[in-house]
Amino acid sequence: MNEVTTPRRSSALFYYLIASDYDRSLNAVVNAVGSQEIAAGDEYPLHVHPADYYFDMQKGRVLHEYQLLYVTQGKGTFRSAAGPSEGVTVEKGTMILLRPGELHSYCPDTSTGWTEYYIGFEGGAFDRLIDRLGLGKGQQVWPIGLHSELAQLYRRAIEIAADNKTVPQPLLAGIVQHMIGLLNYLLRNRTGHATDLLEQSVEKAKIIMDERVSGEIDLYDLASELNLSYSWFRKTFKEYTGHSPARYFQLLKLQRAQRLLSDTELSIKEIAYSLGYKSTEHFFSIFKKHTGCTPTAYRNYGRK
Repeated sequence: MNEVTTPRRSSALFYYLIASDYDRSLNAVVNAVGSQEIAAGDEYPLHVHPADYYFDMQKGRVLHEYQLLYVTQGKGTFRSAAGPSEGVTVEKGTMILLRPGELHSYCPDTSTGWTEYYIGFEGGAFDRLIDRLGLGKGQQVWPIGLHSELAQLYRRAIEIAADNKTVPQPLLAGIVQHMIGLLNYLLRNRTGHATDLLEQSVEKAKIIMDERVSGEIDLYDLASELNLSYSWFRKTFKEYTGHSPARYFQLLKLQRAQRLLSDTELSIKEIAYSLGYKSTEHFFSIFKKHTGCTPTAYRNYGRK
């Protein structure tokens, strides 16, 4: 695991995984997963990655694997040997498929920086899936819009890689297949899908909430960040999700708490603290109100 903060505001969280012979026998291996938040004006790429992944922006890079790159904030440029020499503009909500053996480079605009998620994978199972869906040739850059489900899949993959449990590869491979399937669905059903500005505002809000689920969030500031009045933001958010922003954020916290109770050995006090609850008692009260049982009962039931 590597978590890096540069002298300014840029940060990176990434994992490079070692696959066993058994993992490779499944023909679906995930080699890397991570996220980077690059501040405006900061260097790119960060000098914290292994030599096989680091690249010079002018010379580019050739990978031995596929990578799915998703940009959720900012903008930049992508270049490949098969594309135009000036490159392709990358806006927030863009998915890029890097293919093995193809020269490419990409970078955020220095005036905006960007936030990116990425996952690297290889194997015959992925080759067949990508070819069958027609993603193996031609276009590599798709402006699919912001989708919180995609961002959540990346963060779930990062959590699994961080957990250090045995045999994470089938879980990670399943997440990659889900991502590819979701990308294919969005590409085939994108008439008006990514162009609704209000819908994209809601999706951006959901992504930001999920990224900040470990702490508190000022929903008035979030509405301002989206260039919406709070009343309009609250009304629109509830129309799209069925929940007010405050309730949705609380449900995200509870969902994360349930996962931590089931999948980790963290104490209930540690879980409450990690999710920004004021006290263990407050966490108990909120958890029981929404789930019908205490955190202790939930953990015991799950382990039985």
